[in-house]
Amino acid sequence: MGKPASIFVCQSCGSVHGKWAGRCDACGEWNVLVEEIPSQNQPRKTGRRKSRGIDFVGLSGDAVDPPRLSTGIEELNRVTGGGLVPGSALLIGGDPGIGKSTLLLQMAGHMARSGLKTAYISGEEATAQVKRRARRLGLIDAPVNLAAETALGPILDGLMAEKPDIIIIDSIQTMWTDQLGAAPGTVAQVRACSQELTRYAKKTGACMLLVGHVTKDGQIAGPRVVEHMVDAVLYFEGDRAGQFRILRAHKNRFGPTDEIGVFEMGTTGLTEVENPSALFLDGRGEAASGAAVFAGLEGTRPLLTEIQALVAPAAFGTPRRAVVGWDSGRLAMVLAVLEARCGVSFGGKDVYLNVAGGLKISEPAADLAVAAALVSSVFDTPLPADCVVFGEISLSGDVRQASRTDARLKEASKLGFKRAIAAAIVAPASETKRRGNKKLVHQAEQLPILEISTLPDLVSRVQAMKDG
Repeated sequence: MGKPASIFVCQSCGSVHGKWAGRCDACGEWNVLVEEIPSQNQPRKTGRRKSRGIDFVGLSGDAVDPPRLSTGIEELNRVTGGGLVPGSALLIGGDPGIGKSTLLLQMAGHMARSGLKTAYISGEEATAQVKRRARRLGLIDAPVNLAAETALGPILDGLMAEKPDIIIIDSIQTMWTDQLGAAPGTVAQVRACSQELTRYAKKTGACMLLVGHVTKDGQIAGPRVVEHMVDAVLYFEGDRAGQFRILRAHKNRFGPTDEIGVFEMGTTGLTEVENPSALFLDGRGEAASGAAVFAGLEGTRPLLTEIQALVAPAAFGTPRRAVVGWDSGRLAMVLAVLEARCGVSFGGKDVYLNVAGGLKISEPAADLAVAAALVSSVFDTPLPADCVVFGEISLSGDVRQASRTDARLKEASKLGFKRAIAAAIVAPASETKRRGNKKLVHQAEQLPILEISTLPDLVSRVQAMKDG
């Protein structure tokens, strides 16, 4: 038998190449091609097998919601859509030390105490290390089945013998199968092990949770096919030096994909935060220029956070634009609109923007809060301390109404805010047609709104605050 031909697989995107090259043609990354030898255990060709086909059903009829298993952690239940679904596979990623293993061990302890058979398989730490963490978390008496193994064969044999309801693999990058000649952590090994573990979960009805490493860009390492293979992908966000942790769903076949869970890291592990708005705004002092409170939405939850901006003369020839927690492209757009439509110049000035608390915001309704913080910093004029800001900015300089305004105002009122800067609340088209008024404006009961129709209106009001 001749020697099998080698292939070169990109460790970034998973594309296959016939020969080695310094740069992957598919994703453009450098020095990511690794040689792999295909397995010689190919199935023998047989005659064509008779197939009975597949059974089709119609779209009519009632759909039954999948059963849920409570994790014992309400914030985790919120992100997953109400709990774990039997027979599902979840992939959890995040920076090293962010709290992935801590959260999953806490979840395993809660679910084991509730009577579910739970298995925690560690490929990175010895059992003694996991036991020390369990002692610190107060879970030493939880009946969790613990093992330290990286070989896929013994893991599957042990799972078939024990038949646990909940399985945690920490992490998928450390798993390997002897059916492949590639090293552990390569694209081929990660893909093959993920496929076998997911298949086991689907066949037995167990819930499989896989921990994944992340790259320097914050993406889960390994081929994208792993994320397509699982039912849900959760990301841990936050600064390791800070106390807040955000668990966000990027994919969920059994629930929403825009929910977040908020945790606080302490000496006894991760603690749920029931009112994250109060926690994100905790420690705010007197009103200072360059700070605006944004009334946002994360899934079904209204969330208030502070947006901080600093505009200062550039020390060097090229001005800097530094952003933490927001999209840098969106900041460039807001700066361009302020210059073109409002005459506020940022040339020769450094611009720094930060979202307090380590939260990452992607909602377009944060445009007006960012613009308010920038204008406040330029004119060195503090915004009112009892005011929240939200609204979307168009390239023409118009301010558009944000969705679910009432929920934002209600949350702001609950935390003691007295007014809001936003676009006017216009009734939906159906309500307007029913009442026969095309300009029907409904003033929310929670807070009075200082209506802003265009961005120049905001600039003039901030200037009036400075003069007055």
